[in-house]
Amino acid sequence: MGFNIQPYGMQSMLKEGHKHLSGLDEAVLKNIDACKQLSTITRTSLGPNGMNKMVINHLDKLFVTNDAATIVNELEVQHPAAKVLVLAGKAQQEEIGDGANLTISFAGELLQNAEELIRMGLHPSEIISGYTKAINKTVEILDELVEKGSESMDVRSKEQVVSRMKAAVASKQFGQEDILCSLVADACIQVCPKNPANFNVDNVRVAKLLGGGLHNSTVVRGMVLKSDAVGTIKRMEKAKVAVFASGVDTSATETKGTVLIHSAEQLESYSKTEEAKVEELIKAVADSGAKVIVSGGAVGEMALHFCERYKLMVLKISSKFELRRFCRTTGAVAILKLSQPNPDDLGYVDSVSVEEIGGVRVTIVKNEEGGNSVSTVVLRGSTDSILDDLERAVDDGVNTYKAMCRDSRTVPGAAATEIELARKVKEFSFKETGLDQYAIAKFAESFEMIPRTLAENAGLNAMEIISSLYAEHASGNTKVGIDLEEGVCKDVSTLSVWDLHVTKFFALKYAADAVCTVLRVDQIIMAKPAGGPTRRDQPAGMDED
Repeated sequence: MGFNIQPYGMQSMLKEGHKHLSGLDEAVLKNIDACKQLSTITRTSLGPNGMNKMVINHLDKLFVTNDAATIVNELEVQHPAAKVLVLAGKAQQEEIGDGANLTISFAGELLQNAEELIRMGLHPSEIISGYTKAINKTVEILDELVEKGSESMDVRSKEQVVSRMKAAVASKQFGQEDILCSLVADACIQVCPKNPANFNVDNVRVAKLLGGGLHNSTVVRGMVLKSDAVGTIKRMEKAKVAVFASGVDTSATETKGTVLIHSAEQLESYSKTEEAKVEELIKAVADSGAKVIVSGGAVGEMALHFCERYKLMVLKISSKFELRRFCRTTGAVAILKLSQPNPDDLGYVDSVSVEEIGGVRVTIVKNEEGGNSVSTVVLRGSTDSILDDLERAVDDGVNTYKAMCRDSRTVPGAAATEIELARKVKEFSFKETGLDQYAIAKFAESFEMIPRTLAENAGLNAMEIISSLYAEHASGNTKVGIDLEEGVCKDVSTLSVWDLHVTKFFALKYAADAVCTVLRVDQIIMAKPAGGPTRRDQPAGMDED
């Protein structure tokens, strides 16, 4: 080309193909806009009347859910600023397991208010300092709102557990929270260790079986394996269990050898010795008192034949994580190769039985008396997506249980806490001098998003509700929240809607941190993306572990 224009300024410094956005309009407001888009997606799913989202990811898997953590995980968010919000939501999901939606929606609301302040002419750093003061004040007020007497709880009392878990489960499965909570509470209390702080979420498993309805769901003390027993023996009561990590089969030798056989008799005796060897191994297992063999790999034909002869039940668990959990349930030790097990290595089960649930054969391993270290919630539902959603609700319940084992303080739910925070922080902003008082006032207004969203999702008039909530709180009834079913403001303690203090604490904290991070950015410099194949995430169907 004829005109060879020399690049100047920023272009001359950086490699070609890069993008450079700077200044308020290009960087800050663009970032805020992207985050607002993300929070409008999650906001309509907030609360018990939240709408479901249908997300289809790059592998064509369909998700129908109102669980914000799942939604933002499956949306492949490209914008770097919106990614900060996604990370805040993920951090909340991993720390508490509930309240990811609150984090993202609240952060979006804070940013929207920040945008108004920027348009008024405030500098982002003033907004940040105001927001930081406001969040510190919020944490102080949150501690004052804690319900008296809730700091000590008996984690084994079902009633107390359900009252704290109800709000978390209801936000996912409204109308079914009573059934679900009692299932989850039972399952958690069964596996709660001596010191509740060591509660392990992995010990409550979920088995999803199609068919039936939620009312057919049960809790099993022990494990539910989605496979049939290998042999013909389908039931065993009060049996000892031997677990072999590798398969139950004749082992081939490591070295290669050649055998010369001259006559038919030699051939016969050759195969007989193999049979005798397998029989000897299986007999050794049977003599040790084990009645059930669990194999981590394939079960050979010949080995199976002898197992049948010695009346041994054979189970096959191919996933090594499942095998580990099975060992935890029964207290067995996995033995590497097929040999006579030590009496100490054997586990014990009360009953192993193959049952047919909804056309699927499942093996139910019960262990009532022994180390009750695993319990399983068997969920029934009519479609896969309903089951997935139920599983998420159970997950939230179990995570809430873990959080309440560490810190059982509760605050009033149903937006009562948020209105009170809005009121107190607003008062605090009047005492501040300097420009950040505007930012603190906006922070207080952002709390209104929660009652407004709850009301809008339930189809109520949001303005009326918020004003009547403010009126109630101003007259000193700090526990008044929204009763979504009747659409009026009521005292939350009569409805028994409580939220955990830790959930609120972390959600608001993560949201404020994420917002300050986004506001601190004033330039975006993106290099030209490298060529080559793009890295996909892990293939579908991988186990979470």
